[in-house]
Amino acid sequence: MQAYLILANGTVLAGQSVGCPGTTVGEVVFATGMVGFQETLTDPSYYGQIITQTYPLIGNYGMNSEDMESGRIWARGYIVREACTTPSNFRSEVTLDAFLKKYGIIGIEGVDTRSLTRTLRESGVMNGAITTEFDPAAEPERLAALLLTIQGYAVTGAVAATTCKEPKTYEPTGGLAAGERPLHVALLDLGCKNNIVRCLQKRGCRVTVLPGHTTPEQLAALQPDGLMLSNGPGDPAENVAIIENIGKMLDTGIPAFGICLGHQLTALAAGAKTSKMKYGHRGANQPVTDFATGRTFITSQNHCYAVLGATLPRSVGRVSHVNANDKTCEGVEYLQWNCFTVQFHPEASGGPRDTEFLFDRFLQNIRRINRVKGVQ
Repeated sequence: MQAYLILANGTVLAGQSVGCPGTTVGEVVFATGMVGFQETLTDPSYYGQIITQTYPLIGNYGMNSEDMESGRIWARGYIVREACTTPSNFRSEVTLDAFLKKYGIIGIEGVDTRSLTRTLRESGVMNGAITTEFDPAAEPERLAALLLTIQGYAVTGAVAATTCKEPKTYEPTGGLAAGERPLHVALLDLGCKNNIVRCLQKRGCRVTVLPGHTTPEQLAALQPDGLMLSNGPGDPAENVAIIENIGKMLDTGIPAFGICLGHQLTALAAGAKTSKMKYGHRGANQPVTDFATGRTFITSQNHCYAVLGATLPRSVGRVSHVNANDKTCEGVEYLQWNCFTVQFHPEASGGPRDTEFLFDRFLQNIRRINRVKGVQ
């Protein structure tokens, strides 16, 4: 079946349908990972977006039920150069096409994704649509109407749409000595990836995942040892009430660790500012330099907003990591709170695990505070 990608600037690219037929509108972005396409599709941080994969062959090792980063696909559409129809891997259960159909996602293949990526790099994130319902060249009136919809589209209410509705607790899966009490970590779900929970579980933590709108009073009632602030989608500045709540939570002195959107919301709570990037960082190959050690790590990232490090009050915290390519803020060490945050994904999945040690640092900080309090 013929399919068409229509960009907000009027560009029309023809291809073939993959996944479901129909029409979908979203922000067209690109992701540079060579692997991890299932993790990308099921990452809630892609809410409202149409993903372009820069690697030319997608789906070659298939899809399975174990590698889900959430319970569904959150992207609004999918663009690939070639969708593999004969995956080869012992863990493969279904093809990419079948996976997209299962979750009602509209996709297109046969597009020159390298050319599209260059367009997005030069012009920035651009709204667009994928349709199988008409030929834009043959029906200019329908094209004009769809372009108005494309140009008016905006991602809003992202955290409310992706956060869990009720708290849920996960027990540790390892990392405990005989008779050792598991640390209880509260995880504020702002659009959380499953692997954050798994990284804590395997280190001996009992994890309670909380809705993003959880209040400081509700958190205090749980009496957790530490607080994780998860990744998530959308414009961080939109979350005014959550930002206020995070500030009050951190004022209690609870040890905290923020990732991605959690990093951005913490910075906003501290008085810093964020801004939308031209085309963002999405993929598994972003270099990040740690000022404390001078080391540069290869990281997995997915964001289009960045903390403006220069706006962070010096009395509140300091920039601890920067992107080695564009020097944007990638981490903050806080002085007024017992907290550190990073823009990248130490839980990786899929991607490099160079920075997974940050979970160990977070738990060491919790144990240090517990010793001070005399908590066993």
